[in-house]
Amino acid sequence: MGFVPKPEEALDIIKKYNKEAFHISHAITVGEVLSKIAVKEDPGREDYWKTVGILHDIDFEEYPDEHCQKAVSLLRNEGIDEEIIKSVISHGYGICSDVEPTHIMEKYLFAIDELTGLIGAAALMRPTGFEGMEVKSVVKKFKDKKFAAGCSRDIISRGAEMLGISLQELIQITLDAMK
Repeated sequence: MGFVPKPEEALDIIKKYNKEAFHISHAITVGEVLSKIAVKEDPGREDYWKTVGILHDIDFEEYPDEHCQKAVSLLRNEGIDEEIIKSVISHGYGICSDVEPTHIMEKYLFAIDELTGLIGAAALMRPTGFEGMEVKSVVKKFKDKKFAAGCSRDIISRGAEMLGISLQELIQITLDAMK
């Protein structure tokens, strides 16, 4: 078994390969959201889920054209456990990876990676940020293809389908975790 870093150690690792504040902030957000979802879905493993969330885009800033491919060697160079590596690269399933998400955490990671960006963008447009934000307002932004155009609605929808929940349920779970 390889190294399973604590979340703070994962953050140190991600900062070796990511310098832009946006990428670091995204890593932290995804880690936090996964951690909060783990409370219900996989109690006692919140730190593990958080670590995977923090590490998920380790290669994106330096190697965007090799996203999820380069992550394997970067994480192996850090001595990271192979199960974490599998989880990290599964979030690019059908996009830049052929590793299918099988664990519930991997399915959530696949779904919320894009969704956290959409919800975060929606919060920036509101004077109260996340406060008072409801699922219906996120769904409205989701349907507006011009809003946060870089966030793939197809991936978010596929993630909800993988999880066997509705889009509205996925948005509610993610929104609650981001608040």
